[in-house]
Amino acid sequence: MKIGLIVAIEMDSIFSYYPERTQLACPSGFDLYRIEKGAHEIYVLHTGMGEIAAAAGTQYLITGCGVEMIVNFGVVGGLTEEMKQHKICVIDRVVHYRYDCTEFMDLKLGQVDGHDSVFLKPEPSLVAKALSVFPELSVSTCCSGDRFVGKQEDKRSLHEAFEGDVCDMESAGVVLCCEANAVPCLLLKAVSDGLADGAKGFYEELQDAALRCLQTTDAVLHDLRA
Repeated sequence: MKIGLIVAIEMDSIFSYYPERTQLACPSGFDLYRIEKGAHEIYVLHTGMGEIAAAAGTQYLITGCGVEMIVNFGVVGGLTEEMKQHKICVIDRVVHYRYDCTEFMDLKLGQVDGHDSVFLKPEPSLVAKALSVFPELSVSTCCSGDRFVGKQEDKRSLHEAFEGDVCDMESAGVVLCCEANAVPCLLLKAVSDGLADGAKGFYEELQDAALRCLQTTDAVLHDLRA
């Protein structure tokens, strides 16, 4: 199976965990690597941060590399007391909370045109697969938008407005692009900064959280049939 792995900023964990890799040519602005992992070919694309970069990278992996599924692993901010540093979660709902057409369309804040809910859904069967490998994973809602959210009051507001557990800057772009291409996606995330940790906590825990998340991701992918 060809699997595409979208990576925003967590490449140090990739380099340490997968020492045997081949760098491939790809469009300027991206770095692409291929990793042979059992029966799978994993195409790792370093996109940088943000929804647009994540969506563009997802599309490139689908059309340029012919991947059959997309996985987005990485770090997130926790929006509740429960979502503490290093907690690992599988995302079953994503809210594109910066999407706002409320002034001219009969849509709720965060509701993408053409959807009957504010919640975007990664592939349910892949969520179930991740839970079959790691039943202890937290099944979480991710608030996704082009903004780093570090202040405690802003995190609480996202939780209250959208029932969010964590937040990031890539998940909505990945899910929407996969949906448009009818390609399944899986989102596995590790909390780098809890409710009160802010940007300082994010930087201090980034590498450790990313590596923990990648180890979980690798185990889930290993359990997938080719």
